[in-house]
Amino acid sequence: MVKLNFFGGVNEIGGNKILLKDKDTRVFLDFGLSFAGMAEYFCGYLCPRSVNGAGDYLEFGLLPNLAGLYAKEMIKGTKIKYEEPLFDALILSHAHMDHIGYLSFTHEEIPVYCGECTKIIMDTMQESGRINLGEHNYHTFRTGKKIKVDTLEIEPIHVDHSIPGAYGFIINTSNGAIVYTGDLRLHGPASEMTNDFAESSATHDPIAMISEGTRVCPSEERIVFNSEAEVKKKCNEVVAKTSNLVIATFYSRDIDRLRTLYQVAKENDRKFVIPLRKAHLLSMLRNDPRLEIPDIQKDDTIVFYMKRKKTGEYLETDYYKWERPFLPKAVTYEYIRKNQSKVLLNLDLTEFTELVDIKPSDGGHFIHSMSEPFSEEDIDNEVMNHWLNHFGLEFHQIHASGHCSQPHLKKIIDKIKPKQIIPVHTGHPEIFKQLFKDVKVVIPQKEKTVTIK
Repeated sequence: MVKLNFFGGVNEIGGNKILLKDKDTRVFLDFGLSFAGMAEYFCGYLCPRSVNGAGDYLEFGLLPNLAGLYAKEMIKGTKIKYEEPLFDALILSHAHMDHIGYLSFTHEEIPVYCGECTKIIMDTMQESGRINLGEHNYHTFRTGKKIKVDTLEIEPIHVDHSIPGAYGFIINTSNGAIVYTGDLRLHGPASEMTNDFAESSATHDPIAMISEGTRVCPSEERIVFNSEAEVKKKCNEVVAKTSNLVIATFYSRDIDRLRTLYQVAKENDRKFVIPLRKAHLLSMLRNDPRLEIPDIQKDDTIVFYMKRKKTGEYLETDYYKWERPFLPKAVTYEYIRKNQSKVLLNLDLTEFTELVDIKPSDGGHFIHSMSEPFSEEDIDNEVMNHWLNHFGLEFHQIHASGHCSQPHLKKIIDKIKPKQIIPVHTGHPEIFKQLFKDVKVVIPQKEKTVTIK
């Protein structure tokens, strides 16, 4: 029998940590950070202690209480006795924190499988100090390259999501095929990739499907447009009608949204100003020829934003080595303040303090191009609104989700025709029973075993 244990992604958006056991083979599908779980115990300056390794997370059930999973130094002082690895692989679907964020705690000898592009993104995030995932034994793949892990044969197939290099998986077990969606959508610029995944999955006559359900809910909390083309149209309307500063925020690794806003800036004869961290990511993603990333150092529309650091004098030594290649083409808050009608500024929510220096003129605009409520890049809505009101910035919600709408997800699952559906990455798994009355829907419980016969 094949058994599944869900240590995250249960009655929450994100936090996927799914253990699949087939005979003596044990692999984890994703190993993500739980934003909802973290918010129950930590906030602001109340954070888990890095000196305590996995201890603070284990205390509150944010990590699985399993031996043979963690690096030795990560479980000192905990109830878990250190053992050599008892798990055969960690399979990562994509590089969002709710799928990779707890990787740093795992044993460095457990093989980690991820897409080539995902590896580039994770390396860039580590180099820029955004995260520390630790040292691991990585193996990369692309669509068409099957992964053999003991008794399992795992076939990764690209899907469209709000980050490059996202994959779903067909896992061929001793009992039959199990499909795992990761995160996916059908309305994005690369929807044909999601169709590839659905069509390939259908040919395997899967005995079970582990499906994300982010947008399976009674109602959307924020306006979500159905395509990137609609996002561009709405953003263009905002920018074209004003001579004031326009600021836009979006998820830092959403390259589709970056392209959209770049085009809006270009068509309105504005400079597109992006942070140094985003410039670094784009420069590294140029190593993936399939993404067709332009040379941002030579593109006249793009300039880089440099914050005051250390001395406050913009000395080269104030900046990290990875930032320095972009400094010759970088601008400061003074440039933004003097050229408010000529720029489209990408400013992350966590960098709002820059507005104190920029001092936007009254009548400026703020495009909020995000929707899903759990992310390391979000701030509280009330706090955000205080900043916008203080600086007289008009709010615009303009976003196309990285996740399937409810009708699109039903279309995908109807095409794949699994024998049973196990909903994860959703706050409303019970709605799946309403959507799929002719299919067995198994609602997982955290840490409980689901047996696939």
